Amino acid sequence: MSSSASGPLDLRSDFGSPRGAAEPIVRGCADAPHSQLDISVVVPTYRRPAMLAVCLDALCQQDFPADRYEILVCDDGPDEATRACVERIAQAQAGRGLMVRYIPVTRTQGPAGARNAGWRLARSPLIAFTDDDTLPDPRWLSAGVAALAQGAAAAAGTIVVPLPPLPTDYEADASGLERAEFATANAFVARSFLSTTDGFDERFTAAWREDSDLQFTLMRAGGEIVRAIDAVVVHPVRPARWGVSIAQQRKSQFDALLYGKHPKLFRNRIRARPPLLYYAILCAALAALMGGPAGNAALASGGALGWFVLTASFCVIRLRGRDRSWRHIAEMAWTSIPIPFLSIFWRLYGAVRFKVFFL
Repeated sequence: MSSSASGPLDLRSDFGSPRGAAEPIVRGCADAPHSQLDISVVVPTYRRPAMLAVCLDALCQQDFPADRYEILVCDDGPDEATRACVERIAQAQAGRGLMVRYIPVTRTQGPAGARNAGWRLARSPLIAFTDDDTLPDPRWLSAGVAALAQGAAAAAGTIVVPLPPLPTDYEADASGLERAEFATANAFVARSFLSTTDGFDERFTAAWREDSDLQFTLMRAGGEIVRAIDAVVVHPVRPARWGVSIAQQRKSQFDALLYGKHPKLFRNRIRARPPLLYYAILCAALAALMGGPAGNAALASGGALGWFVLTASFCVIRLRGRDRSWRHIAEMAWTSIPIPFLSIFWRLYGAVRFKVFFL
């Protein structure tokens, strides 16, 4: 994807925020790139060392010279199991010249802050970002470095999300990573541009929209973002608890933050329209609730019927082309009831929290 400027970038706008800090176990020169390193891989993690170990194994098997890159694991919830995992791999790779560094992040929360801690301590001019649950292809780093060879600010790699023939709603939602323009599960950024733009906005405390925010910020700073098609990572869908979609509605608040910072790019790139079906469900429920106390039976029954029909339609939409097991059907039926209300609540919460008109 080629970028285009959309106006001047105010790096000290009303949406600025203080940055967190990290306490590195392996201290390096964070002020200037190390002359012998080409690229640094930054991996945020949070208390899943077994999954992290699989990712690190793939990163250690790159077809890139071992002494030309480093791996920085940024632990957003420092625990001994993760530290031990990284130290074990670091010792195993030290003999071939690959440095694996463990960075406990104690003053931030969320992947945005963890990634900031990583790239600021990195010692190379290029930064590669991936997640702790990905499997980078052996040619991943080589392809990413080649994509930035002509001076682009950033490159977006290819993300593959394996799915069964009939995925669950959660699995289908996760597969959206394959269609994302720019996702930090597979991205390469010139360190100079990260320094200029101050990296990630740490108010994005969940793994949602922080990568689009960086993309838009780089674009507005005049940076070119290219595609690195041959830089491939496989992103398996990790297991999720029953009803996970209810908790995921909290992420809607960060749509408001992204819109407040980049309204034009949000409309053109995200294309996230107001959830009209959700608002219709809310209005029907309110009509039913108000009709009873007011003694208006027609309003109460009409509202209740409208709520039921709209909610059932929402459930049917979510099941279209999805897993038809009884367990999944039950999950969709149950979660379709609270989701519209929770989604609207968190959207409005974000609008108030980040002081932007956003419906």
